[in-house]
Amino acid sequence: MTAPTAAPPSGRRRAALRRIARFLERTLAVVGLSFLLYHGCFDVSVIAEGSMQPTLQGNRTSGDWILAEKVSRRLSCLSRWDVVAFRNNEGIQVMKRVVGLPGETVGIADSRVLINGKVVEIPAKLSFLRYYDYGNVREGKTVACGRGYYVMGDDSKDSEDSRYEGPIEPERLFARAWLRVWPWSRIGWVSP
Repeated sequence: MTAPTAAPPSGRRRAALRRIARFLERTLAVVGLSFLLYHGCFDVSVIAEGSMQPTLQGNRTSGDWILAEKVSRRLSCLSRWDVVAFRNNEGIQVMKRVVGLPGETVGIADSRVLINGKVVEIPAKLSFLRYYDYGNVREGKTVACGRGYYVMGDDSKDSEDSRYEGPIEPERLFARAWLRVWPWSRIGWVSP
């Protein structure tokens, strides 16, 4: 029996180049898929204002980095107390907490949220929330959400929200805040 002959040097080079080309092809496919997945399903925002404190910390120079997902908005899976991202009347991206859902009426009495005239219990994780009757819910008034979402900031003394702009139409909502990813000391889930 004869011993197998080694591949000539040019054949080994071609085989190595093919392996490198397949590796690059797969790497570019993974990078491209990741890019499409991120832009289709996620958004990263930096909080620049304090209207959502203490949940989301923000100021002009630094703030929480929030990873928001865009899928639940498309599936109409938003719930009361979710934090959502949208553009306000000036076109600035902001995040606020959903208080009223489509078809409901919202009011505030004694810092408590009234939905359809009944007090809504705030989840234990959000027991720090105190809502103030400013704007369109002042003096016992109620606001019909229609097909929109009534949103308010967690620091409701200093928040331009649905009390001033009215309910937010579903088309203006583009993401649900999901995870704080920066700074390291504040990494964690956003919604209760």
